[in-house]
Amino acid sequence: MEIGNVNVRISALPLAVFVFFLLVVIASVVITGDYSILLWTVPTLVLLLIIPAALNYMSQNQYIDLVPVYEREAKDYKVRMINESMLNKPVRIKGVVERASFKFLNRPQFTVADRTGAVSVKMFTSPQEDINKDDIVEVLGMVIRRFVVAGEPVINCVSIRKIDAEKKK
Repeated sequence: MEIGNVNVRISALPLAVFVFFLLVVIASVVITGDYSILLWTVPTLVLLLIIPAALNYMSQNQYIDLVPVYEREAKDYKVRMINESMLNKPVRIKGVVERASFKFLNRPQFTVADRTGAVSVKMFTSPQEDINKDDIVEVLGMVIRRFVVAGEPVINCVSIRKIDAEKKK
C-alpha cells in the first residue's frame, strides 16, 4: 500500500496476530451467538492492522527524509575498506546481495559483497523496493558495530536500491 511516496508494508507477524484474533472472534460469535461482541472486537481488530501500518509509515518517512542527506555526505567505498575506524561515518557501497534474511519482520538483514569482500547490512524498516539474493544494489548507510558496544563493523542501512550491472562498474 502506498501513502504519498511511502510504500507501507505490514510484516507477517502482525498479519498472523490479526488472523488469529479474527478466528477467535468468529468462533466466539458462533459459539455464544452474542453479536454484541462485534461492537468492540471489530474496532480492535482494525487497530491490529492500523498500528503496525502507522509505525511502518513513520519509519519509512524518516528514512526517505534521510536519503538526500546520505546521498550528499556518503563517499563511495569498497567493502574491504569498512573497518572500525569508519564508525559513525556515512558510506555508499555497491555490490551483490549474497543473503537476505528477516524480510518477513520488516527488519531485513543483507549480506552485500563486492570483489573485495562481504559486509552485513542491517535495516530497521523495510526497503522501498523488494531486494532479493543475487540483486545488484547500492547501499547508503552508516558504519556501526553489530552490537551496541561490541562486534564487527556493519552498515546501518538508510537506503538499498537495485542498480544495473553497468552502473556498478
